Amino acid sequence: MSNSTTPSHIEITPGVCGCKAHIRGHRIRVQDVVVWHETLGLSVDEIVARYPQLTLAEVHAALSYYFDHVEQIRDAIDESVDPDVARGLRARGVGASTAQEADLLKSPDPDHLAFALSEG
Repeated sequence: MSNSTTPSHIEITPGVCGCKAHIRGHRIRVQDVVVWHETLGLSVDEIVARYPQLTLAEVHAALSYYFDHVEQIRDAIDESVDPDVARGLRARGVGASTAQEADLLKSPDPDHLAFALSEG
């Protein structure tokens, strides 16, 4: 299933990336690009520099898909983090995707999680 605005770059494939929208030919989800761009503040050029297997067109297509499906992609980001932890982070002004990107929520180290949930 492809979006009509980005048919050659974005796809949803059963069994790939948890059936989430991703860049065709890569295991990079649209929601990953959104986190890098919107939450971490990386420009499209910076994303391509960090992930040289991607083209500018692919990153732009992922962001275009996001803006056509904002609620769906935001829900996917929220689903990837424990809801109680996400609420706690949001209450402290930290986006769940920021903490997730920093791997604070995946760490078995309780000090990392305590840091993620602390006020500063």
